[in-house]
Amino acid sequence: MTEKEMTLNELVAEILESYAEYPMIQNIDSENRINRTVVMEVLENLRRIVFPGYFETRNLKGESVSYHVGELMESIQYNLTKQVARALKHRIEDVPESHEEALREAGGIVLRFLEKIPSVRALLVTDVKAGYDGDPAAFNTDEIILSYPGLYAIFVNRIAHELFLLGVPLIPRMMTEHAHGKTGIDIHPGATIGKYFFIDHGTGVVVGETTVIGDNVKIYQGVTLGALSTRGGQSLRNTKRHPTLEDNVTVYSGASILGGETLIGQGAVIGSNAFVTSSVPSNTRVSIKNPELQFKDRKGKAGELGQEGFFNRPERD
Repeated sequence: MTEKEMTLNELVAEILESYAEYPMIQNIDSENRINRTVVMEVLENLRRIVFPGYFETRNLKGESVSYHVGELMESIQYNLTKQVARALKHRIEDVPESHEEALREAGGIVLRFLEKIPSVRALLVTDVKAGYDGDPAAFNTDEIILSYPGLYAIFVNRIAHELFLLGVPLIPRMMTEHAHGKTGIDIHPGATIGKYFFIDHGTGVVVGETTVIGDNVKIYQGVTLGALSTRGGQSLRNTKRHPTLEDNVTVYSGASILGGETLIGQGAVIGSNAFVTSSVPSNTRVSIKNPELQFKDRKGKAGELGQEGFFNRPERD
């Protein structure tokens, strides 16, 4: 054995020792490993079910829709049941004692989830309409469905939220973090969101687990609906940590609304870059005072913008 091979073998042995030393970040010999690729395939097939004809690889014909939907549903049910059964092994309490027991429970969960698809579609119709009605730059609703990151993040959240409500561990968060990676929009699957929800532009939006959002709410890029503090860590689990937005609220870019007791009343408008940690009455406009703008030319001489928008230096004495 050469010196190079020996060095490599020693390194392998050291890595194996670290596996034993830090079991938290290894999953060897596990029967509960969730296949992320399969979960994402399920999510994409659900998108084809929800928006038929938009994301297939070939044109969908009316005479074959029944066969197409049936084939997709069969694939979703089979693959999702297997992954949910594995996810149930990650529960803190009531962990299934055997793989067969986990499969039986998972089968019931997945069936109840699939029964929710028509109601999820009914909500997403309102979200598409909100996107089109709320954005004069939108050419038509097809553009919203095919290209808007906000709608994709909302679609994934509405799917993941149903699995979250059914008590499925891990998989809902895997789905929403996939959407986060694609869109820059981070919505926890536990967030409760009403109909006609629109996220404009979207990048940098954060919506925390216990957020409650009413109907006809519009938020812009960079908005955070978050917690005041997470220093308590796991002791804060199952507490209301994130704000509530009632119906017809608009939150402009860069605003942060924090705290579980913070309630934004109906029809309120939160201006850009506002930092809100207490409740806001209905039909109230919140804004920060505009900073004073200073203008200097390249030589550092002060001036101001004239009526036509051109830079004017003060007249000399």
